[in-house]
Amino acid sequence: MKNISIILIRMLSGFFLCACSTVIAINSNLGLSPWDVFHQGLANIVNITIGQASIFVGILIVIVASILGLKVGLGTLANMTIIGCFIDLIIYLDIIPTSINLFTGVLLMIGSMFVNALGSYLYIGCEMGCGPRDGLMVALVKLTSKPISLIRFFIEGSALAIGWLLGGTVGIGTLVTVIGVGYCVQFTYKSFKFDVKNLNHKNLKQCFLFINKCISKEESKDEI
Repeated sequence: MKNISIILIRMLSGFFLCACSTVIAINSNLGLSPWDVFHQGLANIVNITIGQASIFVGILIVIVASILGLKVGLGTLANMTIIGCFIDLIIYLDIIPTSINLFTGVLLMIGSMFVNALGSYLYIGCEMGCGPRDGLMVALVKLTSKPISLIRFFIEGSALAIGWLLGGTVGIGTLVTVIGVGYCVQFTYKSFKFDVKNLNHKNLKQCFLFINKCISKEESKDEI
């Protein structure tokens, strides 16, 4: 069970960091990140929470990413639900400070991008299925062979445009994120020598087979 425990801890840690990055960006008061502009705009129109909007958008993206070759695994399904729940929980607990001036706002916004990059590195590396947004990034990188920074810029820019049309809050921090998040992700991945092209994510069936194999192996050790 050790391998499964490590994977679960790593995945949950990654999800939690991704949720934190969303709230950090919100509390920077410099404008939301592109995806959260989209989530906020949708939440205001449909009268749901940002976390719930994140889950709904995630489902739609999974459908699109699946068409592009994304393997939907346990990590994909967990990402869609757990991150949204974490976002609402973190906002409710009010555990992340809110910016009171431009300097702290800039620090929070930059920090949110690196926290997001680290979170995605942790859970994507489990190879149990990418989350919707990162899965779309991975699928497009493999499909086009373009740099992560360019693909991420395209994705974030598209989310921003739709979110702005829906009435989401756009500020200078939003534009900084559109330009900088791809480089933050690329820098973080390179620092850990992490290449998404070499990943071999498992689909749902493969995930269950892998878990069962790990459990059986551990039970065999206990019998010995």
